Amino acid sequence: MGIAELILMMAMGLQAQATGKPEAAQMPAVAPPVQNPFQPASGDPHRDARETHLRDVKQLTHTGSNAEAYWSWDGKQIIFQSTREGRDCDQIYVMKSDGSDQHLASTGKGRTTCGYFLTGDKRIIYASTHGGGDGCPPSPPFTPGTYRWPVFQTYDLYTAKPDGSDVKPLLAHDGYDAEATAAPNGKWLVFTSERSGDIDLWRADINGKHLKRLTDAVGYDGGAVWSPDSKLIAWRTNYPKGEAATSKYRELLKQHLVEPMDMDIWVMNADGTGKRQLTRLLGAAFAPVFSPDGKSVVFASNWEDRQGKGRNFELYKINLDGVGLERLTYAGNFNSFPHFSADGKKLLWVSGREAAAPRQFNVFVAEYH
Repeated sequence: MGIAELILMMAMGLQAQATGKPEAAQMPAVAPPVQNPFQPASGDPHRDARETHLRDVKQLTHTGSNAEAYWSWDGKQIIFQSTREGRDCDQIYVMKSDGSDQHLASTGKGRTTCGYFLTGDKRIIYASTHGGGDGCPPSPPFTPGTYRWPVFQTYDLYTAKPDGSDVKPLLAHDGYDAEATAAPNGKWLVFTSERSGDIDLWRADINGKHLKRLTDAVGYDGGAVWSPDSKLIAWRTNYPKGEAATSKYRELLKQHLVEPMDMDIWVMNADGTGKRQLTRLLGAAFAPVFSPDGKSVVFASNWEDRQGKGRNFELYKINLDGVGLERLTYAGNFNSFPHFSADGKKLLWVSGREAAAPRQFNVFVAEYH
C-alpha cells in the first residue's frame, strides 16, 4: 500500500471526507482560510518567502511522478520511488545527493514502494510485488467521494545492494509486508504487516529475526520511523471510531482494501509501550519524521485546506508533547515525505511546486534551520 497512491488521488482532485473529531486545545478548532499563492523568495526561486526554516531549495528530479525520498546514512545518496521510463507503476531508484546518477535499484518488475537504506549504506530494503508476477497489480477504480488503498497481498520485503544487484527476500510471508525503515542504532527494522490479521507495526532484528508485534488496535498502522536515538517510533494511524466504522473497516480489509482518509500521528517507545496520540487534526496527517534533535516531529497534512477535505498538503512541525504546531511549507499542491539528513542540516521532501504536468511530483532538498 504505497503512500504514493495518495499523491495520485490528490492529483485527480478527489476530495477526502473529514470526520470532525475533536481538536486539541492548542490547535484551532476551525482551520483558517488557505492562502497558498506561491511567493518566491529573493534569490531562492524554488522557496516561498514564508518558508523561513528552509534555505537554498533545489529540485533534484525533473521527470516522472516521484515519491518517498530518503537519505543514505552518510548523506551521499538518496533512495526514492518513481513511475518513469514508460513503466506503469513505481520502481525504486537511487541517486547521488545532488540529483545526478539516477538509476534503477529494484528489479523493474511488479510494483514497488518504501525504499530505505539499511544502516551502514551497504544495502537497501524495499517492498515489491514482483514475486507474484512481473506486471503491475491493478488498483481499485476511483469512486467519487471515497479513496481506497489496495493492500496488495504479493508485497514482500527485499534487500539489495544500492546498484540493484544481489536481491534477497527478507521476512517472507503470505500477505502484505511493506513500509520498512531501519533504526539508527543498526539493530532493528520496523515494518507494516498483515500477518496478525490486521494491519499492524512489527519490529524485527536487522537480519529479520526476533519478530515483535508493536500495535494491536483495530485499524491501519503504518509508515513508522525511528527517533535519532532509536528509543521512539512515530507512525500514522487510521483507527475506525464506533461500531459501524469498525465493521466497515473489517469488511474492506477482507477485500484487501483500506479507506484511510482520516489519519493521525502517534508516538510510542521502541518496544511498543507508551503509545500516545500526537496530532488531532481534521483530514489526513501522515509521513512523520523526527526532527534532528528528536524533540519534535515533522509531518504532512491537509488540515488547513477546507478543514481537511482538500488536496493541498503542507509540512508541519509539532513538539512531542503535542503543542507548538508550526507550518513549514506554503507551496500549495502537494508537499510530503520529509526526511532529514543524518547530520540534521538538510531536509528532503516531495512537492508538486512548479510541476510541468498535473501528476508530476519532484524531489526537493533544502538547508534546514
